[in-house]
Amino acid sequence: MGRDRGIGLDHAAPESRLTLEHAASLPGPEVLDALGVSDSGWDDEHAAARLAVDGPNALPGHRATGWSVLLRQFANPVLLLLLIAAGLSFATGDRVNALIIVSIMAASTGLGFVNEYRAERTAQDLHQQVSHSVVVVRGGRDRVVDVKNLVVGDLVRVGLGSIVPADLRVLDCHELEADESVLTGEAVPVSKSPLPVGPGAALAELNSCLLMGTVVRHGDATAVVVATGTDAQFGRIAQGLGERAPRTGFQVGLTRFSMMLLWIGLALMTGILVINLLLRRPFLEALLFSLAIAVGITPQLLPAVVSTSLAAGSRILAKEKVLVKRLMSIEDLGNMDVLVTDKTGTLTEGQITFLEAVPAGEDQMTTARWGLLSCEADPAADGAGAGQNALDAALWKAAGPGARDPVDVTGYRRVNFRPFDHDSLTSSVLVDAPDGHRRELLKGAPEVVLSLCPESDDEDRVAVDSLFRQGLRVVAVAARRADNELELESAPPARFRLAGYLCFLDRPKTDAAESLRALAELGIAVKVTTGDNAVVAIKVCRDLGLTDPTGGVTALTGHQVEALDDKALAAAATTTIVFARVSPEQKARIIRVLRAQHSVGYLGDGVNDALALHQADVGISVDTGTDVAKDAADVILLEKDLGTLARGVIGGRRIFANTIKYVLMGTSSNFGNMFSAAAASAFLSFLPMLPQQILLNNVLYDSSQLAIPTDRVDAAQLRKPSHWDLAQIRRFMLVFGPVSSLFDFATFALLLGVLHAGPAEFRTGWFVESLATQTLIVFAIRTRQVPFLRSRPSWALTGAVLVVVAVGVALPLTPLGVLLGFVALPAPFYLALAVMTVTYLVLIETVKYYFFRAEDERPTGLPHRRRFHPHPATRVHRRATGFAAHRGAPARVSYRNR
Repeated sequence: MGRDRGIGLDHAAPESRLTLEHAASLPGPEVLDALGVSDSGWDDEHAAARLAVDGPNALPGHRATGWSVLLRQFANPVLLLLLIAAGLSFATGDRVNALIIVSIMAASTGLGFVNEYRAERTAQDLHQQVSHSVVVVRGGRDRVVDVKNLVVGDLVRVGLGSIVPADLRVLDCHELEADESVLTGEAVPVSKSPLPVGPGAALAELNSCLLMGTVVRHGDATAVVVATGTDAQFGRIAQGLGERAPRTGFQVGLTRFSMMLLWIGLALMTGILVINLLLRRPFLEALLFSLAIAVGITPQLLPAVVSTSLAAGSRILAKEKVLVKRLMSIEDLGNMDVLVTDKTGTLTEGQITFLEAVPAGEDQMTTARWGLLSCEADPAADGAGAGQNALDAALWKAAGPGARDPVDVTGYRRVNFRPFDHDSLTSSVLVDAPDGHRRELLKGAPEVVLSLCPESDDEDRVAVDSLFRQGLRVVAVAARRADNELELESAPPARFRLAGYLCFLDRPKTDAAESLRALAELGIAVKVTTGDNAVVAIKVCRDLGLTDPTGGVTALTGHQVEALDDKALAAAATTTIVFARVSPEQKARIIRVLRAQHSVGYLGDGVNDALALHQADVGISVDTGTDVAKDAADVILLEKDLGTLARGVIGGRRIFANTIKYVLMGTSSNFGNMFSAAAASAFLSFLPMLPQQILLNNVLYDSSQLAIPTDRVDAAQLRKPSHWDLAQIRRFMLVFGPVSSLFDFATFALLLGVLHAGPAEFRTGWFVESLATQTLIVFAIRTRQVPFLRSRPSWALTGAVLVVVAVGVALPLTPLGVLLGFVALPAPFYLALAVMTVTYLVLIETVKYYFFRAEDERPTGLPHRRRFHPHPATRVHRRATGFAAHRGAPARVSYRNR
C-alpha cells in the first residue's frame, strides 16, 4: 500500500469520479488504489493541485450584494402599486407631484437599503472570522488544515463530537458511531466499520462511510475523502434548500406582524378608494391617496431596524468578549432561560492541582507510581506529557519527569494501553515491572474501581466519601497480576486489588457566585453537567450558592439518567441542578428533553461537550476550547466566565426589546394616524393630506426610528426572556391606535371649527400635529416607567426625534414646503399644538399604566411558554454554516457530471 502513485492532474481527475456508493462496496485498500493515493496521504504539491482543479470543499453561502438588498426594498406589493400609480400620474400630466412621490419613495427605500446592506456586510465579515479545521494525513504526518482545503483522496482523522467534513470511506475505526439525523431524521446513532457493504446499498445502509455534516457520536476513525462540497450528499441537500436559512421563531413573528399590518393596510386602501370614488373624486388622485395610506401603515423599515439592531449588537458583544457566528444567534442568546454548563473552568478555576496520594492497599509511593504509569503519556518512555487530560496533566506536573520531586519509574515498560472511556469510566495499562511480573493497572472513578476490587469493603467507601465531601476530585488506582496477557479488555475484570487514591483540587472561582446571581436575576436557571462525582459537584454548587429555594442541590448520576425514559427524565431535569458522571451522549439527551419546554444554552469547551453543543438551542464555547467544541458552537466567549455570558444574554435581550419598540410604535400612533386619514377622507370635501405629504410624513417618522437600536433598555425588561406575543401587540394596537385617532380628531376640530382652515391649512396643520405626536410618543412607549424621570432614552434617539419634529414644524415655512403643498400656519396653532401634544403624552402615560397592569394580571395559561418548532431544514443550514463560502471564497462547483 505504500508504493508510489502518480500525482499528475491528468491522472488524478478521472479517479475523483469514484462515487460514495461504489467506494462503500470496495475494501479500503482498493478505494485508495482507485483514488491513486497511498496510506501516507497526498503530499502538499498534489493536494494543492487537486484543490486548484476541484475548488474548495465549500457550499454556496449567502453573499451580501447591493442588488439583492436593493430588490428586497421593493418586496412590498403596495409600494410597487404606488410607483405604478405615480407613473400613471406622470403620464397624465401631474408630473410635479409624481416626481415628488417617486423622490420620497426613493429616500425611504434608500434608508432601508443603506442600513440593511451595512448589517449584511457585518454578518458576512463576522463569518469570515470563523474558521473550521480538520486533521489530515499529508506526507505521512498529521496536519491541521482548514476544512475548505480538503480534497478528494485526503486521509482525515475524526473523533468524538467531530462534524464529518466531507463524504468519507472509513479505513480504520474504533467503536465508531455517527449521528446521521441531520440527513435521515433518525435519532439513533449508526454503527460504522471499515467492512465493505453490498453493491447497490441505500444511503442509510452505507455503514462503511461517514457522511458530510453528520456527527461522530462515539469512537474515532481514519477515513479517506471520496466527495467534497456540493458533490457530497449533505452538500446536495444544502444546495437544494437555498442559501438563506429558514426563519427563526423571532423572524416568523416579525413576518406575521408585518402581514397583519399589510392586510389592514390593504383593507383601508380598498375602503378609502371605494369611499373616494363614491364621492366622485378623480380616480388617480383617490388611488394615489389610498396607496399612500397603505404604505404608511406597513412597517417598511422593520427589516432595516432589525438588521441594524443585530449588527450593532454583534459589535457591542464583541467588545464584551462575546463573538457570534450567526447574527441570529444573538436572538437565541437572549431567549435562553436554561443554561447547562460544565463545572471545570466555569464554576471552578480550571487549574487542577495534584494534592496527594492517599494509600489503601499499597503505600503512598506505590499509589503515586502506578497512577503515573497509567497516564495517557508513558513516563517510562520519557514521554513529553503534552496533550493529556487535565487530571493526568496535573499528576504529571507534580510527579512526572521534570517535576521537582519525580516518582521513580525506572525498570517499568508499557506493553499496552486502553484510554479512558465514558462507558467504563476507567483507563488501564499493561506494564512489565522490575520484579519480572506483568500487571494491569486500573485507574478511574472510585465507585467503579472499588466495584472491581473484591477485597474492598465499607471502610474503603467511607474513606472515598470523606475525600469527596472535602470537595476533592478523587481517582482510584488498583492493580492485578496479568502475566502472559497482551490485550486489554474494554470491560475490566473484577479481579483487582485497591492501591489507593489520587486527590486533586480545582478551587471554585472567586467571582462565580456573583456571576450565578447575575444569571439568576436574568431568569436563567443554571444546571451543571460533570464527569466528576456527584458529592464533589454538590459541594461546589452549595459553596457558590447554586441551590434550589430550599437550599438543597438535587443531583442525578449517569446511571440514573440511563434508567429514565424521556418523559421521566424531562420531569426530573426541571428540578435537577447537578448531572454527575454523565457521558457525552447523556449530556446531549438531557439538552434534548429540556428543549421541549425551554430555550436551552449549553456551555462547554471539550471534545466530550460537542454533542451537547450541537443539540442546544445555542451552543456556547470558549476561545481556548478544543477545535471540535468551537466548531460545534454558535457563540464563542473569549473568556470562560459566566459573567461574560451574562453580558451576552443582556445584549441579546436588549436587541429584542428595541425591536419591539419599533413594532409598538407602528401599531399605536402610526396606525392611528393612518386610520384617521382614512376616516377624514369620508366626511371632508377634500383629501385630508396629499399622497406625497403622507409619504413624507412616513419617511420622516421612519428616519427617527432608525436610532432605536441605540436606545437604553430598562433593567426590568432584561430580567427575563422576552418572546414574541402577537396577541399582545394586537391588543396594544386596539388600545393605543384609537387614542392617537382621538387627538387627530381634536386637531380636525381645532383646524376646522376654530381656525376655519382651508384645504392647504388643514393639510399643513394635521401634517405637523401627526408627525409631532407619532414621533414623540416613542419616549412613552419605549419604557413602562415614567420617561426621562425614571428611564432616560439614548442621546441618539432623543436627538433624532427632536430633529424630525423640528423639521416637521419648519418645513411649511420653506420653499420645499410650498412645493409639497404646505402653507404657513398662524401662531395660535403652534401654541394649541404644544398644549395638545403635552396632553396627548400625559394621556398616553395614563393609558400605558393601566394597559400594562392589565397585561401583568392576564393569566399566562401554560406553566411554560409554547416553543417555536423550527423548520426541519434549520439544522441543515446551521450545520452548513461551517462549510459556507462567502466573499473572497468561491463556492465549489460540481464536476461530477462533466
